[in-house]
Amino acid sequence: MRGRPRPGSRQGQRQPAKGPAREIELVIDKLGSEGVGVARLDGRPVLVPGSLPGEQVRVRVMGGAADLLDVIAPSPSRIEPACRHFGTCGGCALQHLAWQPYLDFKRDLVVDALRRQGLADVPVEAVAPSPPESRRRATLEAKRTSGGVLLGFHARASHQIVDLGECPVLLPDLARLLPSLRTLLATLLLPGGSATVLLGQGPGGIDLGLALAAAPDLEQLERLTAFADAQDLARLWWRVGDMAPVPAAQRRPLGHRFGDVPVEPPAGGFLQATADGEAALTAEVVAALAGAERVADLFAGCGTFGLALGARALLHAVEGDAAALGALTAAARRAGLGFVSTERRDLDARPLLAAELRRFDAVLFDPPRAGAKAQVEQLAKSTVPRVIGVSCNPATFARDARILVDGGYHLERVLPVDQFVWSPHVELVGRFRRT
Repeated sequence: MRGRPRPGSRQGQRQPAKGPAREIELVIDKLGSEGVGVARLDGRPVLVPGSLPGEQVRVRVMGGAADLLDVIAPSPSRIEPACRHFGTCGGCALQHLAWQPYLDFKRDLVVDALRRQGLADVPVEAVAPSPPESRRRATLEAKRTSGGVLLGFHARASHQIVDLGECPVLLPDLARLLPSLRTLLATLLLPGGSATVLLGQGPGGIDLGLALAAAPDLEQLERLTAFADAQDLARLWWRVGDMAPVPAAQRRPLGHRFGDVPVEPPAGGFLQATADGEAALTAEVVAALAGAERVADLFAGCGTFGLALGARALLHAVEGDAAALGALTAAARRAGLGFVSTERRDLDARPLLAAELRRFDAVLFDPPRAGAKAQVEQLAKSTVPRVIGVSCNPATFARDARILVDGGYHLERVLPVDQFVWSPHVELVGRFRRT
């Protein structure tokens, strides 16, 4: 049995190292952490995008990278990709892998990260999945060319934009907006000009942000307002460079709720990528914090997890981003939550010290991808009975978990959560208890 790679499957792949190219047959040993098949040639790894473990493939290899030419013996787990752009678009890496092996791959990413830190005995649960057509947040790139506006994700390991005609990852309302967005961008961008498009969606509607090279003029601002009305957007905003977002239209609230608390995230602010993923993460956090009376919510953002606790605990939310903390504070004030206090603080540069942590009986931390090394070093010195870590990076979570375990904590369990379907990214919640 033989299978052909999808047309264009070699576009956008990383450029191989210099040296003579060879066409050879290989057997794929495993999937690497980026969702790319890994074979061995002359004792060295060769990366083969689009391949799966156990497959016999024909490739053109140069250095440590290869172009997939033919799948000679397909894996039983190989399926037809859901999108015609798969193989060129860099947004997805694993549409050709059947669902259960795909979820097993995500779980293995967490298991392997923990194992590398000597935490192989930690119970890792099955992955809590998000289905296709569930992404409510995405960042696309746009460029005006002689043939029109290109709008989509970058090709893999490339600055080339794959012009999306479909996207089975995005919520349908976001995907349906793309053709109208191209028309709008054609009136905003100069020939050869580019922009970044930030898409979001809440219960109240679509949140559209445009990162532009120059501020729109009066006529263009009128077009933005008209576009928001015509497309029934909840909010439309723009910015240039590092400037604060500027609203062009605010037609109604986005309608997000963390627990029972309505929250309006700031323009360009962080939001969990899917409603399913947020629900799974929140349920695990709330369960892990059951019975806690005084909770510190570190890297709190807009209060995704802390506010979901409701009146069950006194909450102290700490966040370095002023806009996010402002949204959290305003939401707590509107809801009359007198048990919520807030503090603006850069926890990387100035973590809460062990002495400051004494007043809490539980701490929740949800840092960026780089992790929370400075803060967990203080937690490891503290007497806090329970610590809950949320992470979008298994490697930095495992590093931080090692620090906590060395400081006397026991990592009781980890729940992986998939919010970026068909990508190699996975998130998680870990429960620690001081022994």
